[in-house]
Amino acid sequence: MSDAVEVAVVGGGVMGLATAWELTRRGLSPVVFERFTRGHHQGASHGATRNFNNAYDEEHYLDLLVRAKAGWDALGDVDGAPLLRLHGLVTHGAVDIARIAQRLDERGIHARILSARDAASRWSGMRFDAPVLFSQDAGVARASATLVELERRIAQGGGEVRWGTPVSRVQETDAGVDLVLDTGTIRAETVVVTAGAWTRRMLPDLPLPRLRVTEETPAHFFPVGRADWPSLNHYLDAGRYPGTVYGMPTPGEGVKVGFHGVGDVVDPDGRPHMTTHAESLADYVGEWMPGLDPASAVPISCTYTSTDDSAFVLDRRGRIVVGAGFSGHGFKFAPAIGGVLADLVVDPSARAAEPFRLR
Repeated sequence: MSDAVEVAVVGGGVMGLATAWELTRRGLSPVVFERFTRGHHQGASHGATRNFNNAYDEEHYLDLLVRAKAGWDALGDVDGAPLLRLHGLVTHGAVDIARIAQRLDERGIHARILSARDAASRWSGMRFDAPVLFSQDAGVARASATLVELERRIAQGGGEVRWGTPVSRVQETDAGVDLVLDTGTIRAETVVVTAGAWTRRMLPDLPLPRLRVTEETPAHFFPVGRADWPSLNHYLDAGRYPGTVYGMPTPGEGVKVGFHGVGDVVDPDGRPHMTTHAESLADYVGEWMPGLDPASAVPISCTYTSTDDSAFVLDRRGRIVVGAGFSGHGFKFAPAIGGVLADLVVDPSARAAEPFRLR
């Protein structure tokens, strides 16, 4: 045994870093083990922006949303600006916006329904053909800046992040949990696994749901005129386009637009980095976003790791805590998810909301 730690976190994406930060806030000294180097593009946490989308109507997600907002507020400003830019979110299309508005209003979260005409007047770069839900309490998270700040907070709180340190196996024993590394074995009292696309390989004996790993390729498009840009959700009827559309402005890069969860299934260790649905995405921009140049797409590649029902996995078995299945809609919840996973570490009797538990 070459080393021992109090709490180990396997996986240094946003969820692992948020968990480690929350553990330091509880007086612990976690060590994060990340197989890739700082700033890598191999997982799901890189890039400048992520949608802070609050258009939910389910209790367990609304609870997480409220807790996440408190966590983002606690992180505060970085380089003179908040990590959340609340420029607002518009949601439209084949979705019950009245129900979502009601549920947000019950939580004290701004929600207002606008006519298509009023929405088009306010956001001239977009087209609408039906009423729109607008919430000014949404926007984007500064993703890459968040990772840097979380690492800073971890170190400030007495924790550590070990980049370029792959863990090949996690094995629970009577004395703790052994982490097998190339350089030896490290024992931890408790381990949190937030390994994204590699979760099932890391925990083959846990009763995990199916975790589908896909490569998704949204793109940044260049604006062709002056317009205000909110974040957006557009729920499309099945047919011409492959899925729901999301989008958000990314300063200096344009407006990010993508189809949600339509990419090809991939091996995370052999990802082809191949753009898919590019023609459909350009067609969508040409039809619905007149303020963007549909020929200006700069594709982005990332992975999704998704459960069949898109519910997160937040649970504990023995000394192992697992967080998985976040891709596509997890980043905005990161401070809350880190809090839930930290709760599971410090209190073995704690439970996440029922939809997030292992079956």
